[in-house]
Amino acid sequence: MFINFKISRRKYSFGGILFLLLVGIVAEHWIVASDVPVSRPIEQIKTDRLVMALTINVDWGEEYIPAMLDVLDQGKARATFFVTGRWAKNNPELLKIISNRGHQIENHGYSHPHPDQLSIGANQEEIKKTESIIEGIIEKKTHLYAPPYGEKGASGLRAADVLGYQTILWTLDTVDWRANSTPEMIAERILNPAIRFGIKPDKSGAIVLMHPKANTVRALPVILDQLTQDGFCFQTLDGLIAAEQIGDTTS
Repeated sequence: MFINFKISRRKYSFGGILFLLLVGIVAEHWIVASDVPVSRPIEQIKTDRLVMALTINVDWGEEYIPAMLDVLDQGKARATFFVTGRWAKNNPELLKIISNRGHQIENHGYSHPHPDQLSIGANQEEIKKTESIIEGIIEKKTHLYAPPYGEKGASGLRAADVLGYQTILWTLDTVDWRANSTPEMIAERILNPAIRFGIKPDKSGAIVLMHPKANTVRALPVILDQLTQDGFCFQTLDGLIAAEQIGDTTS
């Protein structure tokens, strides 16, 4: 009788665990599929001022960042670096240098996964782990999240919302990660952006996406020089968001 009781108790415990897992899966599926609104990603800031935000997503390319910082200094530009947690962990001194030179450091997840393929909980862990690492290095807490690959599915957006983050995308994309993107092509995509959906993108309040690449370093002085001549200045995202009303113009 005693042996049978122990087996029954184990089965009961195992069944309870399975039930809780099932409840969790169903609950998350309901949250993702529900009509509860999530904050829309910021793609552009609505403003009549000639101001832009340069964002640099970093999961590799640290060898190009010192030169990129020099170009930004020469152009009197401040940028926002979205870094992954694993990159920050491996490059703490460079992260401090970026921050100390006046640039904003924000969250790009930990391991650069596809957010749309993760659960809400897994996306939260990616963000929280990165937040902890960055705060431990520069003593500043992140609050903006750039999802890897620009994915904006419900699970990633809800994860950011729950953690109090604002999701950031972009207005103008350099597409500099492509091997065939020359410095001239990278610059042209920002200086003379192509018409999308019948609309010419507005550079005022634009968020520019780039990465630490050799050709980006070569294109950046051209971009900064020409836009500065056109009257533009370059702020961090916090400065841009705080100054003007948020608007989504390039969905």
